[in-house]
Amino acid sequence: MSRLPKYVGPLAFGVKMGLIVHGMDIVKAVFDQLIRCHRDGLLDDGDIVCITESVVARAQNNYVTTADVAREVGEKLQLSPEDRLGLVFPIASRNRFALVLRGLSLALPRGEVVVQFSFPYDEVGNQVIDPDFACSLGQELITLEELGDREFPHPVTGIDYLRLYRDIVSEAGAVPRIILCNDPLRILQYSPDGVIAADIHTRARTKALLAAHHPRCLTLDQLCNSGAVYSEWGLLGSNISAGEKIKLAPREGPAIVAGLQQLAKEQLGVHLEVMIYGDGAYRDPTTGIYELADPRTTVAATAGLNRYREGIKYKYLADHYYLEKGKSVAEIEKLLEEQKQNPGADKEACEGTTPRRMEDVVASLADLVSGSSDAGTPLVIVKGF
Repeated sequence: MSRLPKYVGPLAFGVKMGLIVHGMDIVKAVFDQLIRCHRDGLLDDGDIVCITESVVARAQNNYVTTADVAREVGEKLQLSPEDRLGLVFPIASRNRFALVLRGLSLALPRGEVVVQFSFPYDEVGNQVIDPDFACSLGQELITLEELGDREFPHPVTGIDYLRLYRDIVSEAGAVPRIILCNDPLRILQYSPDGVIAADIHTRARTKALLAAHHPRCLTLDQLCNSGAVYSEWGLLGSNISAGEKIKLAPREGPAIVAGLQQLAKEQLGVHLEVMIYGDGAYRDPTTGIYELADPRTTVAATAGLNRYREGIKYKYLADHYYLEKGKSVAEIEKLLEEQKQNPGADKEACEGTTPRRMEDVVASLADLVSGSSDAGTPLVIVKGF
């Protein structure tokens, strides 16, 4: 690198790309920016190129409609318009689940949708009901009817998701039933004709429990996961879009990241790692919300990122060598440099450093740099990792 001095350590910076719209060649659009970065001395071997999933999916025109969702859930669960559908453990999110819920409800214009929330929080930490009030009830099952006129606005968004989801189902033509219970099998007492395990990270376990008792059970990644428009993640990782459209996670991510890596090597002479990232794995200490509403932090990543980030406990060793061993600063720096080259050789030197997957660490960093509002930097370059 020609523009940053050697004393600068790991860093990440966003790259402005301009508007990405349907039909654009996303590989070309990103590579054009990498050419600029390389020309300006901003790319080195080992750098990590991070592309937010939203612009990849937009360029691919990877959208389905609520009508598409209704048709597919009806076919896959063999539902008739008068049937009853059970949804277990959806997250409380307008962006992530509101339109999905509408699409599922449209499949049952003369039927019923039973939405079972976990409580007092959903899977990613959104408050569904006041925890103190829920505790005061001392019940394993709470129905919306039992809550009466009480409202439970989300502490950040101000939305009462119990009533919002009730209204979404009702507006689609189905009869809504909203319950709160942490036992996924409780949905079965309502005799659903089909069940969807609507959780994200715990979906496999939830489905396994339900499928042992019900022959027609799906997870969200089993819907919209094939056909002309699809994502390998199905409806997981989807987002609300304009009108009745739902933006899916990108498809064919591995081919995109591999293609960019190859182009950089062949045309720029630089070996880069590349990822398509979504939500960072970050829990907000103020709200308690765990931001990872995508099934993973990365949609796709090149092979060099499939490992753990490990290292020595720098601050511990500095004190150990200086205070206990009486080493000089120069001696300590030499010892630290030697141990950095083989961090696993001395387990005590790594004490207190938890190995973390590179994909998760870098994707979280990129997500914080790019943000989700108007930064206009869907491309992030990470250096020094």
